[in-house]
Amino acid sequence: MKQFKYNVVPKIIPEMDKDFRPIFLANQNYLKAVMSSKNPELVRIAIERNQGIRSVFQTYVFNDLENEYESNIFYIERLIKSLLWIKGGWKIIFGGPKSIGEYIQSCYAKDGLREFDREFMTRIYEKEFTVELTTPDLIQDTNEESKPLGRHLEGYRIGFDAGGSDRKVSAVVNGEAIYSEEVVWHPKLQTDPSYHYQGILNSIQTAASKMPRVDAIGVSAAGVYIDNRVMAASLFIKVPKLEFDLHVKDMFINIAKDLGNIPIEVANDGDVTALAGAMSLESEEVLGIAMGTSQAAGYVDAKGNITGWLNELAFVPADYNQNAMVDEWSLDYGCGVKYFSQDAAIKLAELNGIEINPNLSPAEKLEYLQIEISKGNEKFLKIFDTIGIYLGYNILGYQAFYDIKHVLVLGRVTSGEGGARIIKYAKLVLEAESPDLAKQIQITLPDEKSRRVGQSVAAASLPDIGQK
Repeated sequence: MKQFKYNVVPKIIPEMDKDFRPIFLANQNYLKAVMSSKNPELVRIAIERNQGIRSVFQTYVFNDLENEYESNIFYIERLIKSLLWIKGGWKIIFGGPKSIGEYIQSCYAKDGLREFDREFMTRIYEKEFTVELTTPDLIQDTNEESKPLGRHLEGYRIGFDAGGSDRKVSAVVNGEAIYSEEVVWHPKLQTDPSYHYQGILNSIQTAASKMPRVDAIGVSAAGVYIDNRVMAASLFIKVPKLEFDLHVKDMFINIAKDLGNIPIEVANDGDVTALAGAMSLESEEVLGIAMGTSQAAGYVDAKGNITGWLNELAFVPADYNQNAMVDEWSLDYGCGVKYFSQDAAIKLAELNGIEINPNLSPAEKLEYLQIEISKGNEKFLKIFDTIGIYLGYNILGYQAFYDIKHVLVLGRVTSGEGGARIIKYAKLVLEAESPDLAKQIQITLPDEKSRRVGQSVAAASLPDIGQK
């Protein structure tokens, strides 16, 4: 496959993935060439989601006379893919050269290159996905407004965190967790939604039994949730569509009703991660990245609010090497899920001749790697050094979409010494490639205070019930 001609070899080359090509460096190189050319063309891209909310991004491409069509469409296709999964939406409005716009239309046509993305956005926004072509001057400005999330600590609350390998629940009284429980489960393997329903209900009932009453339930879960409805979530990936529509979409709403119409608020686990970080750091502009069964992310802006964006960095391009591993779900190469998850650690191990028992589950394979690290095995540590290099370069890339003061990194992949190495190498990348940003952006693992506040308390704080 022909590589993007503006790819750049990074200053810090990951030993276990020497073909890694950072997006941040390639885009810098491309845009420098564009702006040095004759008559660069303005491009404005709008992504529209529910209630007419619109995110607008502006950039430049080569004029058609420069004979850079292949570079232009590569850059714009990867950019739009990133915008779509960060912002979320059912409509792309492209203001720029018609030839590039028509290529984007073909990508997002039925059975096109980005069929997965088109179908996913159609499903969660419940509108047929479209790509409109126009001119840059006719695209209106961004009309977004962020909203407060959580930070309500009064009363008797339950915080529930639905993970892909385990489910966690806490009974929280006035902001203090008085009871917590973690239960192993296998939601991604189950076709019967009653398995999920009963597991969630059992955890919440256990937490409820530890308090005299329950004033509210807050839920943190991977996926897309609109008005507390499950629009898409990997926890239910094996549930057939008909069963999903009948029994999954309103599952959390129904659980709250079954428990006595208790107020409930459901949020993406990435947003709750960022909220937990903002609460513990007492700061704003926090990007939370959780590396577990997949890559989850969330963002708290300068006002301490959430944006309503998808923040699905698992599907955002992380590498411009077109021979990079393909994600089995989206069928696209070089996406975040293969760089910031247990899959990333396993991928790097196998690519570098580290044998792992194939009969182990992905979570068990990760645990094996971490046990070897605890024994002082340096070769295994290089896996996490590489993930840290991935992270550093992608934080630089995320700067195009987020204003960032803090990056809070957590999840099973960051457990033990491996997590410390991820942070170390991410910081080394920032220092090498952008010393100014290295001073501005703090990359941290959760400290003791973060763990004490934690995901469960942050989740519990989601519903606004007023003073009781």
